[in-house]
Amino acid sequence: MSSSDASPKQRLLAQFAAVARALGHEHRLDLLELLGQGERTVEGLAARTGQPFANTSQHLQNLRRAGLVETRREGRHVVYRLKDEAVLALMTALRHVAERNIAEVRQIVATYFSARDSLEAVTRQDLVGRLKAGDVVVLDVRPEDEFAAGHLPGAINVPLASLNRAMLALPREKEIVAYCRGPYCVLSFDAVEALRGCGFQARRLEDGFPEWKAAGLTVEAA
Repeated sequence: MSSSDASPKQRLLAQFAAVARALGHEHRLDLLELLGQGERTVEGLAARTGQPFANTSQHLQNLRRAGLVETRREGRHVVYRLKDEAVLALMTALRHVAERNIAEVRQIVATYFSARDSLEAVTRQDLVGRLKAGDVVVLDVRPEDEFAAGHLPGAINVPLASLNRAMLALPREKEIVAYCRGPYCVLSFDAVEALRGCGFQARRLEDGFPEWKAAGLTVEAA
């Protein structure tokens, strides 16, 4: 049966399958997480992921054909960004399904992430209220360029490599909430561990900047 003979439902399912195929590679999921922080050039994405330029470009083209990302020109460079916020919701749904139904995923979460931090993470709703009350310090431990593209309101940018030096200026009378790219971004785990080791009250945000933005909460840009 040719595509022209297929029913409307079959044609729709074929397009849905194309989106699913585009998500079917760990490097593409990594690229989508990075683009959730803000738009980037192909060169920048290749450098951040540690993948060859040609491979990165090919993965991005697959994502673009599936309608998950779009591009614009900036001189000689091609700049990629997420097509819309629904892509972030799709990534979150994918994570939740895997966490609930794949034993290996649950084991990794339990043995690596949960074992590193037994304290309950701060929810977005709780943090919104605490930001209004002014009784918390929000620490963005992502790289400076990601912070500049967008961050939580009032957040202080302290990339992980600069944390030891920055601790001298952090208040000890308030709890510190650290966040980074998403719920399994190790930067926030490392930051909280270092802060607690130096006597600070510190916890992680339950997820990261993309999820905060996708929830329609206020964000700022440098």
